[in-house]
Amino acid sequence: MVASMSRKGDCWDNAVMERFFGSLKSEWLAGQRYLNREQARQDIVQYIETEYNSDRLHSSLGYITPQQHFLAVAA
Repeated sequence: MVASMSRKGDCWDNAVMERFFGSLKSEWLAGQRYLNREQARQDIVQYIETEYNSDRLHSSLGYITPQQHFLAVAA
């Protein structure tokens, strides 16, 4: 990976990750309590695999899901 740092005041570097964590918190974790870190990790992986990558359309990918994008690139 190569770190990406833009000029002062340019927020585009963090926009995708902020959107992901905002969705994770509001759609999946709201009111959720975990007994340990492993339980939280498994639940978040489930969200990524079942909801975020397969159902959610991403504007940065041309309004397709990450799964569709991966299949298109792999073909």
